[in-house]
Amino acid sequence: MGALQLHVFYLILLLTISSQVISKQGEWKSATATYTKQADASIITEGACGYGDLYKASYGKYSAGLSTMLFNKGSTCGACFEVRCVDHILWCLQGSPSVILTATDFCPPNYGLSSDYGGWCNFPKEHFEISEAAFVEIAEKRAEIVPVQYKRVKCERRGGMRFSMSGSAHFFQVLITNVGLDGEVVGVKVKGSKTGWMPMARNWGQNWHSNINLVGQPLSFEVTASTGRTVASYSVAPANWQFGQTFEGKQFK
Repeated sequence: MGALQLHVFYLILLLTISSQVISKQGEWKSATATYTKQADASIITEGACGYGDLYKASYGKYSAGLSTMLFNKGSTCGACFEVRCVDHILWCLQGSPSVILTATDFCPPNYGLSSDYGGWCNFPKEHFEISEAAFVEIAEKRAEIVPVQYKRVKCERRGGMRFSMSGSAHFFQVLITNVGLDGEVVGVKVKGSKTGWMPMARNWGQNWHSNINLVGQPLSFEVTASTGRTVASYSVAPANWQFGQTFEGKQFK
């Protein structure tokens, strides 16, 4: 085989592998789902992703707690999933309608119960705990647990990413919400007017922190999604920003 033929062969092979990877990313995968009852139709607030009031964070009733396998130590917080009920003629709604959910919480395992009854979030089960309001859009409310299929989808967000400040002069923390694209933040950098770009560490969920005193400096943030794409929001917070405030920056497109 000549050099040119060999080059063409490897090019075709590379394109074939790439198309298979892209295909797998869009494939439906099997899991299960239950719902939790809340007076305001949302799932529990102050969850493991740190979003607090889910309506204020713009996620509301279309939120989900994920089992250990899906939660991935908090990295999946903010990611979007399309979920539909399947393969149950009694509980699934006709036509298998789907809902788009945002990962906002962790569904802890219960190893005192069987993974087939009660221990639905036990490792390595893939499970979604969603709000009652979202559940009834895909399945009958009487169902205790339903088989579902899911796939990762692009997060459609209104407005820019939001940066909520908390902490103190010696422990600066920012919660990042309303993230578009794949919704999954894997890296954050912060820059003050007196500093260069500094990487922040994940504290928990989508809370990121730094031990540098940034009080009195306008702040810029650089956010990297799991796709590898990065967006920088310059001077998103003015010099007189205060803890407890939220600012809006750029958005992934």
